[in-house]
Amino acid sequence: MTTLQRHLLIGLAVIAAFAALPLVLTERYLLGEVIIFFIWAMVAMNWNVLMGHAGVFSLAQMLFVAVGAYGMAMGVTFTGMSVWAAIPVAALATAALALVVGMACLRLTGAYVALLTYAIAEMIHVLIITDTACFTLVANNCQQLFGGATGFSRFDDFGFRPLLKGNWILGNYYIVLAAFAITVLVVVVVIHGRLGLAFRAIRDNVGYASSRGIDRKKYQIAAFVITAFLTGLVGGVYAAHFRFAGPSLFEFSTLMFVLAMVVVGGLGSTWGPLIGTGSIMIVVELSKEMGDARNLVLGLALVVFVVFMPKGLAQAGKTVTDRLFRRNRPRQTAKPN
Repeated sequence: MTTLQRHLLIGLAVIAAFAALPLVLTERYLLGEVIIFFIWAMVAMNWNVLMGHAGVFSLAQMLFVAVGAYGMAMGVTFTGMSVWAAIPVAALATAALALVVGMACLRLTGAYVALLTYAIAEMIHVLIITDTACFTLVANNCQQLFGGATGFSRFDDFGFRPLLKGNWILGNYYIVLAAFAITVLVVVVVIHGRLGLAFRAIRDNVGYASSRGIDRKKYQIAAFVITAFLTGLVGGVYAAHFRFAGPSLFEFSTLMFVLAMVVVGGLGSTWGPLIGTGSIMIVVELSKEMGDARNLVLGLALVVFVVFMPKGLAQAGKTVTDRLFRRNRPRQTAKPN
């Protein structure tokens, strides 16, 4: 069995487990928390592909979530497009933006890419929150073109409320799970396929990769566009589930929240983002009474893992498993000639 096949089987097992989860987990609040886990895990997995495997130190990932969310909300609000059509259109718009941003930013490397992508995200954030001109009326209320400081909140969701009544969250759960399944399978194929091999070659030694005919800029732009499309899909699903798309998606605390998931789980691993997302969400849930001090907890978690466990929980778990396996494996004695 190849590495790709093994990880695809793991991914299918994870998806199947989550598909069966509502059979034993029926409380609406807990199902809502699992939906939030799906959303942030998808963002973290895509960011891990871009930064951990392709070596692109981008800080524009939340920009792509926001573009997907705003694109979906604007499509539904201004054109009357259905949610089901608006989400893929928003994902394509996000990929198109990523292509432009990538072509501009990937002329640079390292920290300069991080600074430039963050500057672009902040510029778009400022343009959105300073949009005060009335573009049209929605339910007799003024609606700005880009939502202004309040964003978009009066649009349709997936449509399960009239169909499933009080169990509408089950419909949302399985739609978000479907997006999660697509993300998991695509990410696994990318990481463990030829494309992922090229990404890691560029990340580890760009000179050697170039000598073997791997164009750094072309492959990193490909990573930028693929992960942006999937992240834009997440943004559209986020907006449809919460019926909201607003400037809070651009906040630095949200960026650090997702970055902590990637780092804690294990940058450059396959399943680290899922482990990191679950771990950080548990920490946030336990510290929700602390208010703004939660950001301090996340900051401390980042510092601890960067200094003492730079490869994250995924690598730590693998190391422990390998040691236990070697300890329990029976020793082979040499046979006499």
